Amino acid sequence: MAIIYERKTHIFTLHTEHSTYQMKVDAFGYLLHLYYGGRIPGSMESVPSMDYLLTYYDRGFSGNPSAAGLDRTYSLDVLPQEYPSLGTGDFRGSAFAVRNGDGSESCSLHYVSHKIGKGKYSLEGLPAVYAEEAQTLEILLEDSVSGIQVRLLYGVLEKEDIITRSAIVWNGGSRKIVVEKALSACVDFVSGEYDLISFHGRHAMERNFQRKPIDCGSQVLGSRRGTSSHQCNPAVIVAGRETGEDGGDCYGMMFVYSGNFMCEAERDQFGQTRVMMGLQSDLFHYPLQPGEALALPEVVLGYTGSGLGELSRMFHGVIRNHICRGEYRDRIRPVLLNSWEASYFDFNADTICALAESAAELGIDMVVMDDGWFGKREDDNSGLGDWLVNEKKLGCTLGEMIARINGCGVKFGIWIEPEMVSEDSDLYREHPDWALRIPGREPVRSRNQLVLDFSREEVRNYVFDRICEVLEQGNVEYVKWDMNRSIADVYSARNDQGKVAYDYVIGVYDFLEKLVRRYPHIMIEGCSGGGGRFDAGMLYYTPQIWCSDNTDAVDRVRIQYGTSFFYPASTVGAHVSAVPNHQTGRRTCLHTRGVVAMAGTFGYELDPGKLSEEEKEEVREQVRQFKKHAPLIYHGDYYRLSDPFRDAFGAWMFVSEDRSSALLSAVMLEIHGNMPVQYVRLKGLKPEAVYEDARSHQCYLGAALMNAGLPLPVRLEEYAAYQIELNEKKN
Repeated sequence: MAIIYERKTHIFTLHTEHSTYQMKVDAFGYLLHLYYGGRIPGSMESVPSMDYLLTYYDRGFSGNPSAAGLDRTYSLDVLPQEYPSLGTGDFRGSAFAVRNGDGSESCSLHYVSHKIGKGKYSLEGLPAVYAEEAQTLEILLEDSVSGIQVRLLYGVLEKEDIITRSAIVWNGGSRKIVVEKALSACVDFVSGEYDLISFHGRHAMERNFQRKPIDCGSQVLGSRRGTSSHQCNPAVIVAGRETGEDGGDCYGMMFVYSGNFMCEAERDQFGQTRVMMGLQSDLFHYPLQPGEALALPEVVLGYTGSGLGELSRMFHGVIRNHICRGEYRDRIRPVLLNSWEASYFDFNADTICALAESAAELGIDMVVMDDGWFGKREDDNSGLGDWLVNEKKLGCTLGEMIARINGCGVKFGIWIEPEMVSEDSDLYREHPDWALRIPGREPVRSRNQLVLDFSREEVRNYVFDRICEVLEQGNVEYVKWDMNRSIADVYSARNDQGKVAYDYVIGVYDFLEKLVRRYPHIMIEGCSGGGGRFDAGMLYYTPQIWCSDNTDAVDRVRIQYGTSFFYPASTVGAHVSAVPNHQTGRRTCLHTRGVVAMAGTFGYELDPGKLSEEEKEEVREQVRQFKKHAPLIYHGDYYRLSDPFRDAFGAWMFVSEDRSSALLSAVMLEIHGNMPVQYVRLKGLKPEAVYEDARSHQCYLGAALMNAGLPLPVRLEEYAAYQIELNEKKN
């Protein structure tokens, strides 16, 4: 069994294949955290108790709950807890804070009951990990004064070494309450020194690796932008100070949510560490009337003692197999050609069809018509919300254009931005109250567009119907869903303002769920100015996300490096674009651009008509190579072989499950006079096996490749790239 409850000791033990998570209901009814780390062996009937780790001393200025009587050694300010709440004498960061009907801010949660069940729990209206081979633990806590109840949910995926956490808050009292803070998971460590690894960035340079010690005081990171954001990804790693890529203790925490979030980490006065993750408390004041409930988004937890690389592969597996859904979850996606950097807003049906003809000639599977096909949309200052095909601009109906494209043997995809509205649009002129806008104040504009109030069902339904009318005009097989601004004016004309930020995201999920159910054969790619909403919540609906608006190959080596710590290559939208690059002006050779894009779903962002015949032949070969290696790239184990922020090269590899084949990729990031040779050490191979280079036919012993490495040939060119296919040589 993955979940064990010992009635005599009131201890809950959650086992995965390689980890153990343990907690205890103590004599006063508080749910204390005991342990999370490497697996503790024991029988199904008896698991060693870790409660010996709890210590009790009289600590000055650490309050004692009344239940402890005159015992000054008992204080929640010191004890590790599963779900710490504000107002209990614990002065560290709290996971839960509520304003009661009398205006007080206090809630003391005590154990009431629990249930253990087969299968993984689900969350109504929210994305979550799904699994049949799993168990669920539900623990009911209650504040006896207010009647507030919190149901803590734990999902255990034993083989995957994954534990999920969520909670449902219910107002069981007789007066309205306001939830001021509601995080989904808290992990307390009674000892040890840890670093917090996070992934910061900006538009066009997302998910940069950052590692800082968790020192005394509180570190808070997150997003207030209405989305998970370019600036901070909702996934962090708690790592031992000596933990590296291939060894050491590390804990992953990934939020399955696409809106405002926070992660709080602190080391307290006694050297204990607390790390929490959940909804951002800013712009969140969620009222609950008697009998109402609030479901909190899920946090996915993973532990390994084998380093950051192994932790990444754990999360890659759970995302690929237990978060992504639908027909395209396990399928190799079509290689696509997007029109954006080829023509921006300057196109018509003939130019899009010309792209399709070029795509067919090059072996590319799909053409995507990006922004500019609807309403009055000749630039990005107008037209959003008017989802009517501009047949005058195209020169024909959408259905006629799609038929021409399909006639070339090429699939068709289309760009949409359903959550936005331009002030210069028929929709805004007719329904100005449908936009998020504070009465009496001028709006904060971004890209000259406003945000539609997706917390309102009538707004979502209107836009959904208009989008469906477009999708049903022809054989649309792909949709790129974009969202090109942060949310500043968080005010709804029809909603309690403290609910808007959360209910907006729930509305986006509602729209997406209806879309994927109505059109299960359409592949949806998420996007928010590239990587502004690259999170597990969106991946529940869209099996891939445009990684960044920055398509520069050198920058992408670093962006995709940071992305790889939690997200598998099969979710990473990556394209070969034109040079000089439109975001950086940098020139890199076509081979390098192809190698970098093959660390993702692969496609093109250029006009093939501007390529030479030699370049076109190289594109054909790239497409052939990608389709050959795609099963390995999508489903193989991913290994980081360098740190591109520190090393002279970026290198990574994919290894098949049986370790019989591998694909090594590397890009030189520096070039100097009389350049030293760079050696890249491979990983994940069989030490005793002999591997053959598919191109040169040179053979290597697996142990040699992993211990001594391969020399990268010195080339007198900038950003040289290497790609080596290795296959186990059978006797």
